[in-house]
Amino acid sequence: MSARPDQQPISLTDLLARTTNMGDVALVGSGAQQARITSLAFDSRRVSPGSMFFCLRGADNDGHAFAQAAVAAGAVVLVVDHELHTSIGNVTQLVVRDTRTSMAYLSSAFFGDPSSELTVVGITGTNGKTTTAHIVACALDALGSPTGVIGTLSGAHTTPEAPDLQQRLAEFVDQGCTSVAMEVSSHALALDRVLGTRFRVGVFTNLGRDHLDLHGTQERYFAAKARLFEPDLTDHGVINIDDVHGRLLVDSANIPVSTFSADDAADVVVSAFDHAYTWRGERMHIGIGGRFNVINSLAAATSLEVLGHSPTRIAAALATTTAVPGRFEPIDVGQDFVVIVDYAHTPDAMTAALSAARAVAGANRVIAVFGCGGDRDHDKRPLMGHAAATLADHVIVTSDNPRSEAPLAIINDVIEGVPADYLKKTVVEPDRLEAITVAFQAAGPGDVVVIAGKGHETTQTIRSTVSPFDDRAVARALLERML
Repeated sequence: MSARPDQQPISLTDLLARTTNMGDVALVGSGAQQARITSLAFDSRRVSPGSMFFCLRGADNDGHAFAQAAVAAGAVVLVVDHELHTSIGNVTQLVVRDTRTSMAYLSSAFFGDPSSELTVVGITGTNGKTTTAHIVACALDALGSPTGVIGTLSGAHTTPEAPDLQQRLAEFVDQGCTSVAMEVSSHALALDRVLGTRFRVGVFTNLGRDHLDLHGTQERYFAAKARLFEPDLTDHGVINIDDVHGRLLVDSANIPVSTFSADDAADVVVSAFDHAYTWRGERMHIGIGGRFNVINSLAAATSLEVLGHSPTRIAAALATTTAVPGRFEPIDVGQDFVVIVDYAHTPDAMTAALSAARAVAGANRVIAVFGCGGDRDHDKRPLMGHAAATLADHVIVTSDNPRSEAPLAIINDVIEGVPADYLKKTVVEPDRLEAITVAFQAAGPGDVVVIAGKGHETTQTIRSTVSPFDDRAVARALLERML
């Protein structure tokens, strides 16, 4: 159920009057105009008396099949793409062209168009969304604009479904926030979750290989990301021109654009714990390690500049940045080697994480522990195996979240990408705890161990069993026992 604690019931007539971009709709049922809506739901299990229920068509289920259950639970309005003639009584039906699109616009209207009262910075891209959103939020807080965050670290979906998204935005308004840093996933853009949300700034970090299980092709994946940079969603784009797709976005943009590049940063200094550089004549210091995070902090700095802040104020604000859970996060209990936990789960992210680790290790070794998730894009697995084998000195391939797949089958897909000359330094250990143990036992003074793939996640899914497993907690416990 999506409803604000103080949300007053609203008539269907008034809700439709508030809603823009709905197109042609039809009302079916006596008393349609008098229907009083108290909440929004897209899952019949979340319906309560007074709900408006959206009958969404999904890959596996058609929400229209659950209309009767929704009515039995108290739904007073059904949003449908065709009139239903089953035994649902005389409940009001709002017949629309597309239930997903309508859900987004109706959700925004139901919650009072909350994004119009907020400075919303939306970040999209394959890698870097979470870190960039975190840096932006820390900086805006420091600049006196209390900031909410929506993303991978704050919910089950990177970008929630429209009713939940608009409810979160409305709650931020109620809590006194004036800004929001939001990760905008390709799923959210392809499935119209953010329609009705106004972004002051839209940020593009990069495009790698991911989510082809949903989009099918890289071209469709890029098209989904590019949707954020249309004038009906975003006022101003901030785009990484080191990425070829970023340059394509700049060329095709229908909104004002500012660009950023690694070339904007001079005198770069990076460690496992922080990075610094000179930008716009100011020395920037950000408390997050890894060279690849330079581009993420530049994205944040450029966004803040678009919002009207001076380089001097931006430098002071970025200096308040705290570590991001599971994003190149050092685990240090006094051991003589470096341990990094990172969410890298794409070929590009693996390459970036291990390259950053190499810079930290210097002449010492880089040891990688990683696996690939089950029931996801199979084709990226050998690419990740190739990246790990060619960039690390020692590799332990293990399980990530195998889900319904056999762990060894996933691992075999990874091993297929390891060049023959690198197989001798690649070890298979399906048990993730044992794999991390093997890595720590192999590490010597000054080496860098990268535990990749799960990052901030606190569970592991094997078939239908979800068990506690946090790479950070596991690593810390193992290290403490070793000392």
